[in-house]
Amino acid sequence: MIDAETGARILAFETGQERRATLRWPVILAMVFGGILLAAGVTLFVAAHWIELSPAVRFLLLILMVSLFHVGGALLVSGFPALSTTLHALGTATLGAAIFLTAQIYNLHENWATGVLLWAIGAAIGYILLRDWPQAALLAVLAPAWLISQWSITMKWHDGGDRPLAAGLVLTALCYLSARVADEESTVRRTLVWLGAVALLPCVGIAVVTAMEEGVRYIDRSSLPTGTLLLGWAVALIAPLLQAVGMRGRGAWVNLLWAAWAYALTLAAAQTSRFADAQYRHPFGATLALYFLCALGSVGLVTWGVHEKRRERVNLGIAGFAISVLFFYFDGFMGKIGRSASLLILGVLCLAGGYALEITRRRLMSRMEMTQ
Repeated sequence: MIDAETGARILAFETGQERRATLRWPVILAMVFGGILLAAGVTLFVAAHWIELSPAVRFLLLILMVSLFHVGGALLVSGFPALSTTLHALGTATLGAAIFLTAQIYNLHENWATGVLLWAIGAAIGYILLRDWPQAALLAVLAPAWLISQWSITMKWHDGGDRPLAAGLVLTALCYLSARVADEESTVRRTLVWLGAVALLPCVGIAVVTAMEEGVRYIDRSSLPTGTLLLGWAVALIAPLLQAVGMRGRGAWVNLLWAAWAYALTLAAAQTSRFADAQYRHPFGATLALYFLCALGSVGLVTWGVHEKRRERVNLGIAGFAISVLFFYFDGFMGKIGRSASLLILGVLCLAGGYALEITRRRLMSRMEMTQ
């Protein structure tokens, strides 16, 4: 059925595919670990001789350190693209060290958040010029880091700014998680999805704790001005939504629903702490509302993943629901029953609940594969 020429072409193609698949991961691992080791070696070398250098030599060393990485990456862009990407990533990473060490050399007493902003601008320029995933990852981390740093400085001596910070963290993670839509399979989008998947659950936990701290009032602090608070809420809600519109287009309406959920979650967390009684125990109604919103967000994440055929969202939603149930049990019931009974119920809950959640996850995955 297949002539000799066609068979030879098929074999040549399959051989090339097998070779690329075999060499891909070793090269990636070598570049990652090699970059980390090179950065560590440069850091130790500079630290060992830092005191012996004059301020001018220190500043020149910082400039050379950043420049040499980028020059090396530019020279290897056609001969060894993987190494070129690694060197460019090291150059952008060392830019942050150069910025803050320059401020230390010349005793620049400026707003330290400005240093993070300059670093983020450098990452943005790197992404515009290179369009590779390390620059995108650095920019995706540094831009929110600058906003968080600036907001933390703004609310340093004031109360009432914790909730915008908490909501912004959750919405940014959800925005990154939703970067892949339909046939969008670029490396940059996959990187953003990985960042969002890794950061989402920790960001939700940090957001709940941060919002609960808003209920604790400090005597020596005043309330945050209304205009500043409105500006914080605008940035926390609008900035992730604008980014979602740029990546998802009309599909960003789902992110608008998540913005409402994040606002309600932080409000429930703040109310839980604010209305705690004298025994430092949270009222059951406020606690129930908080855990209900966590469970609702988990179910919504699963539904979102099934609708858009994204497995990572389904897995995160299942994990979030399990964590919500466990925390609700520890917070609401475990201290009210005996030690042996509480452990027995916890064991049954983990075994039966884990089995039910895994069966549900497998059915959802099978349904997604059948509809593709």
